Amino acid sequence: MNSDNLFHRAADLIRCARHLVVLTGAGISTPSGIPDFRSFKSGLWGKANPFAVASLPVFRIRPQAFFDWIRPLVRTFLDALPNPAHLALAQLEQVGKLKAIITQNIDALHQKAGSKSVISVHGDYWTSHCLSCTREFDLPYMETAVREIEVPRCSCGGVIKPDVVFYGEAVRDLELATVAVASSDLLLVLGSTLLVYPAAFLPERAGGDVVVVNRGEVGLSPGPGRYFVDADLDEYFSEVARHLGN
Repeated sequence: MNSDNLFHRAADLIRCARHLVVLTGAGISTPSGIPDFRSFKSGLWGKANPFAVASLPVFRIRPQAFFDWIRPLVRTFLDALPNPAHLALAQLEQVGKLKAIITQNIDALHQKAGSKSVISVHGDYWTSHCLSCTREFDLPYMETAVREIEVPRCSCGGVIKPDVVFYGEAVRDLELATVAVASSDLLLVLGSTLLVYPAAFLPERAGGDVVVVNRGEVGLSPGPGRYFVDADLDEYFSEVARHLGN
């Protein structure tokens, strides 16, 4: 099937879908300036190994390592804006076509784009909690605290941890995500290599067709009702939108 037919097929699947669900990975946010973990040999990701500083056991012992690592990234996350792919998904939700977005990202760009039905399986940075008394802290507080304090602490003395899933923690709302995928008649996988588990299992639970759009190889085997598109997401959505308009 040539690329033009793939766009037509994808447009037809979206048009006919009654329960569209989307799974997104790092590739949807890199055009917005958010680096993925494969980039951590250069730039800000090169200053520390995320697998060492962003694990819960290490955080409990040496929280400063995490905050020293994340401090330069805070402005990158806060200043990032949704790109056309995020906005296209928000529009599909607004017209009632898209039922849920399951994201592996912590950047909250789907929410910034206006999407409401977002399942963030790896959490996000909008809120933080004290590890001792569980008191909640909002983003403006933590933005200032991370910038001005080596290790943000609660008035009780406990360390404050962003509500992002660290290595060593269970992902969030996996059962909810699994139910959403199983109920779908079309699952779009956008910008994910499908190599990070347990989210990578979700396409195996899909109730209908699966369309995977990603640059490079992905960890999902070919099969009936599975379509693989090696394309830039902005280009992909532009072409699909053009075909949908025909």
